[in-house]
Amino acid sequence: MNTKESLPTYQEALTNLRGNLGEMLPKEALDVFDNDAQNLQKEHQSILKVEVGDKASDFSLSNASDETITLSKLLQKNKVVLVFYRGTWCPYCNLQLAHYQNSLDEIHALGAKLVAISPQTPDESLSIREKNELKFEVLSDNGNIVARNYTTVFKNGDAPVDKMTELGFDFDAHYSDDSRELPFPAVFVINQDGTIAFAKAEGGDYRNRVEVSEIINSLKS
Repeated sequence: MNTKESLPTYQEALTNLRGNLGEMLPKEALDVFDNDAQNLQKEHQSILKVEVGDKASDFSLSNASDETITLSKLLQKNKVVLVFYRGTWCPYCNLQLAHYQNSLDEIHALGAKLVAISPQTPDESLSIREKNELKFEVLSDNGNIVARNYTTVFKNGDAPVDKMTELGFDFDAHYSDDSRELPFPAVFVINQDGTIAFAKAEGGDYRNRVEVSEIINSLKS
């Protein structure tokens, strides 16, 4: 199977997801979430905290099995594709991680390891890894300590959290604190010498995500 020709892009998959969400959620609820994304896009124009050529900050975080994973140790053997996402409750995060999973063999063939980070607890990280059958590390960054070195962190608004509660989703149960802070989704490719070779976020609108083709092009270069 030729991956490039047969797999949909994130944007193509997003169109299907939006159709499904329109059937699953009341229009009023979807409007609340969409307005939230649109407002964040207006409020946050500059997302990234580091740029291409900068040195990546080292870190040690727990994975889904509560094992400690250290960036510098990963870099001893491979480049690292670092992905910051919001949580298991976010359909766009699930779609993005599944999208990257589909190209994982090619990422590995280009000498890189994929690592995804969110502020969720290890139990929640395990949940998203099992639910999506992910074959890469999913790490827990409690308090967004690591995320702040790479991407912007913001407090999730009352309107989307209240609407989630009405729909039966307990947002706070996914995290170890009550700050309701989330990282804006962002992707980085880190060379083995610790320099950042690729850095991108699609703005404050968390519905949009970096295409895996951009990551692969960076790894090839």
